[in-house]
Amino acid sequence: MTPSDAAAPTLPSVVLVGVDFGLPHFDHELEELGLLAKTAGFAVADRVTCKRKAPDPALFVGSGKADEIKMLAQASGASEVLFDQSLSPAQQRNLERTLGLPVNDRTLLILQIFAQRARSHEGKLQVELARLQYLSTRLVRRWTHLERQSGGIGMRGGPGETQIELDRRMIADAIKRTKDRLEKVKKQRATQRRQRERRDAFTISLVGYTNAGKSSLFNALVKARAYAADQLFATLDTTTRQLYLGEAGRSVSLSDTVGFIRDLPHGLVDAFAATLQEAADADLLLHVVDASNPAHLEQITSVQGVLQEIGADQVPQVLVFNKLDAMDVASAPRALEDLMELDGVSVPRIFVSALTGEGVPELRARLAAIVLERTGPRDPQDGEMAESASDDGQP
Repeated sequence: MTPSDAAAPTLPSVVLVGVDFGLPHFDHELEELGLLAKTAGFAVADRVTCKRKAPDPALFVGSGKADEIKMLAQASGASEVLFDQSLSPAQQRNLERTLGLPVNDRTLLILQIFAQRARSHEGKLQVELARLQYLSTRLVRRWTHLERQSGGIGMRGGPGETQIELDRRMIADAIKRTKDRLEKVKKQRATQRRQRERRDAFTISLVGYTNAGKSSLFNALVKARAYAADQLFATLDTTTRQLYLGEAGRSVSLSDTVGFIRDLPHGLVDAFAATLQEAADADLLLHVVDASNPAHLEQITSVQGVLQEIGADQVPQVLVFNKLDAMDVASAPRALEDLMELDGVSVPRIFVSALTGEGVPELRARLAAIVLERTGPRDPQDGEMAESASDDGQP
């Protein structure tokens, strides 16, 4: 063993658990949960899947499977158990007692990743709100060790009940403060949007499943240096730049937004409303898809579901099938541009590679044609001024 190996930190290991309730999108290999765990800083010790018609009210997986998970965790030395589905507070508490280990679910795992990645003031506020709302449902009977210390004459409950009420009040106050601060951020964004509308700005938002390559495509289009990495939720904070489209003779506003994921917790949808509002208020959505992913059709469905939740499902779209360079030869497209039916509507589709640049000129030309069709031609002098101001990737 080298000195560097000896100094390398050991990641906490986890056992992943998924339950197949007969839904079509069930991930039998728990691949996505494994990627989420890796992104959050865990090493995967083992994976467990089982089939059930419905969740067990007490232990989610049933007592027999819970005992099996306990033995696997002990054998692998795991320090935690992660479930692919959301657990109720009672199920989480019962599982922790049975397994003798901390038990968490997909929702908390995503919250943890968001907390690690948020950089802007708004992003941190949104994560804090979602975390507080999640914790507020998991306070009941967390202080049962205090209940043996009964109060004196006239006391109807023990100190445990008092502690729960105090924590509830503290969390409720923190949620209210965070919501008030987020409301100020929303007003600032609304003012910025009104300013763009007065300038006759055309806004485009990049949306898509996490790790589809949105930030890489954003960088390729506007020559920016937004953070991009081959990992889940690399980008949390909305980044906006000006994109000059020569064929349209004008600039448009291009925003890179947070990636979506299957079963995105509703608390996160609500908490990130201010950021996702960029998509709902856009004139056009570039729906970026990882064309090399075998599950890309299911991912498209997941994104469409979130867009519907935030009121952005009626915004016109262009499907951008990214990672053309990583596609199998057998599944490679015959042409870079075609049409694809999406929710009963024929939507333009363009195949690109943000890595190699293939298809990016065709995408820019398609965007220019859409902008011209929607807004009409602009004064060439305005376009020249916009180009000099935006080609360096600055706002």
